[in-house]
Amino acid sequence: MIRGIAVLRRLTEANGTCSLSALERSSGLARSTVDRITATLARMGYVRLEHRDVLVAPRLAELGNAYLAALRLPRLLDGHADALADELDESVSLAVPDQDGIRFIHQATRRRAMSLSFRIGDLLPAERTAPGPLFATEWDEADWARWRARRAADPEDRGFPAVPARSRPPAGATGDAPGDDFEERAATAARDGWALDDQLIEPGLVALSMPVREPAPDAPGSGTAAARRIACVVSIVSHTRRHTAEDLRESLLPRLRTAVAAMERELAAAPPAAPSPAPASGLARWTGASKQELGREFVESLARGLTVITAFGEGRAELTLSEVAEATGLARATARRALITLRHLGCVTAQGRGFRLTPRVLGLGFPPLSRTTLAEIAEPHLTALSQYLHESSSLAVLTGDDDIQYVARASAGRVLSVHVSVGTRLPAHPTALGRVLLAGRPDPRLPAVLPAPTGRTVTDPDRLRVILDGVRRQGYALVDGELEEGLRSVAVPVRERDGRVVAAVNVALHSGRRTAEACETEILPRLRETAARIEADLHVAGRFRRVPSV
Repeated sequence: MIRGIAVLRRLTEANGTCSLSALERSSGLARSTVDRITATLARMGYVRLEHRDVLVAPRLAELGNAYLAALRLPRLLDGHADALADELDESVSLAVPDQDGIRFIHQATRRRAMSLSFRIGDLLPAERTAPGPLFATEWDEADWARWRARRAADPEDRGFPAVPARSRPPAGATGDAPGDDFEERAATAARDGWALDDQLIEPGLVALSMPVREPAPDAPGSGTAAARRIACVVSIVSHTRRHTAEDLRESLLPRLRTAVAAMERELAAAPPAAPSPAPASGLARWTGASKQELGREFVESLARGLTVITAFGEGRAELTLSEVAEATGLARATARRALITLRHLGCVTAQGRGFRLTPRVLGLGFPPLSRTTLAEIAEPHLTALSQYLHESSSLAVLTGDDDIQYVARASAGRVLSVHVSVGTRLPAHPTALGRVLLAGRPDPRLPAVLPAPTGRTVTDPDRLRVILDGVRRQGYALVDGELEEGLRSVAVPVRERDGRVVAAVNVALHSGRRTAEACETEILPRLRETAARIEADLHVAGRFRRVPSV
């Protein structure tokens, strides 16, 4: 398991895509070992193997989701952070401590030409951030000793790939390097209750942070801010072209205080989390069957260890050994070995008989997956569908009320095939994709006049509404020659976790190759299976963030 976790970390540092030979070099493992580990991860659906490359797959996000669900902070506070970002038109983040670093658990980023590139799960050195001094106010001498040792061993911050490396000061240079005044900044943060980052990570980047504290326990004197531990830190991040660090403090600190107070009220009012079903139940049998089928190419200890991580979740933040074994179906001895190894790797902590996940779990593929788009999720599934049917397939979203936009495509290897580029916009009403998307709205607004690309196009709004009602009932649309003569298309919806239709996937072909009936009997079942796979990946990748189309 230790080697498998190392491969996942190297793959994460490579932004989610790496060749097998590069993984061999960066991990220091034998090529045969890398091959067995990646084969196991592929079997679990955590990576995809494409030729000689390894790519993280959306399902890998379930490891980080287990930590975030157990933490509960994203579900309770994300809305407040997003609202603050919208109000201020600045990026807002939530972070938690990870030993002598900080790790992001939420990002509400503004889309600008110069925007923040940090992702959920990214690890930063505490001394080069605004949240760091606040977390350091709770450090003991052992924490400070660990920080000093890390600084001495890694003066350039090479162990933090998410930030630019610090250059060594030239011999004889005077003045502090970024982070050299960290202990002083921590003392100031303890006094003021907030902290600033004035271009410590890179020139131009400034941030203002305040702690969000846990609800007061029922003990005398425990209600004071100093007695309540920090749950997370909220930061407003900007650029010096918009705010200096001092201006950020003067103009935005009052609004940040108000937002923090609302977040703390939210935490205090939240009822205890109800235990949810363990998603990993029964996976032990699957790992055993995979081992029997694949033999030595399947690393069973790695699969079991990752299965243990998914046993945690909302209402299951702290589990005993017996509870982990029950949730996963593993024998107690096997679960115990996995927990001991995960604790050694820093992914689990133990207190008494209970075990908890640590933020380090987010370092197992979550940062690159936190920027995954719906188009990227759909592409491998569209390719598989197109290769199976030998027909073109596409994913589209609705833009406004009248048009669809293609966001992902897989073309068939035919002389005569449908060629539509990603980014192309078409009217919604004469396309199968558009009708599925329009039917996904409770009351779609239709223009009074519908253009007619062909003589078969439905142009009467009332008749189109009747057709959309049928699409809504049957769950698919079949359009024949209404966008272009000889073009036949069938489409089905792609739904979010809450049931909303967010996209549609289709297969388009020349009408001479399959009849309409053949499209329904031969293509539609495969199309629905493909949509279900896209939805499964979307629901994992989008559990704690909104997945953009592109």
